[in-house]
Amino acid sequence: MLPLDVPAPNFALPNQDGRLVGLSSLQGSRVLLYWYPRADTPGCTVQAIGLRDQLESFDELGCRVLGASFDDVDAIAQFRDKHQLGFDLLSDPDRLVGLAYEAAGPDGDARSAARIAYLIDENGVICAAYDVDDPEFFAELVLDDLESRSER
Repeated sequence: MLPLDVPAPNFALPNQDGRLVGLSSLQGSRVLLYWYPRADTPGCTVQAIGLRDQLESFDELGCRVLGASFDDVDAIAQFRDKHQLGFDLLSDPDRLVGLAYEAAGPDGDARSAARIAYLIDENGVICAAYDVDDPEFFAELVLDDLESRSER
């Protein structure tokens, strides 16, 4: 996991529509960047649906949700459409961004992304990191963190 209170590595990855999404273009917004192993597998689906079902709460707290995996654009497009996910999924098939975020193993050759996530603040700094043990309740965990940070 990357340390807290350091700038998040910048990236520009294609989303499910093939459009590039870059961290630098999201400056001024909170960002939840979550890595998932493979599109449309049981754990990844329950995690994505949990986030989808809480998306309005993320929006109210000014947090943009982004999912990322090593799947190709076609696979993430099908996953997003099938489950009507209202947030961008990002494709990192060469694993370079995954390596920068420590989601691709120590040498970047992991077959699938680690189930980890980062909460990035409005200034592009990592303010929370998650080694996701329970994908079903992940959205609630992050929302609790966002709400507590909003109260400060």
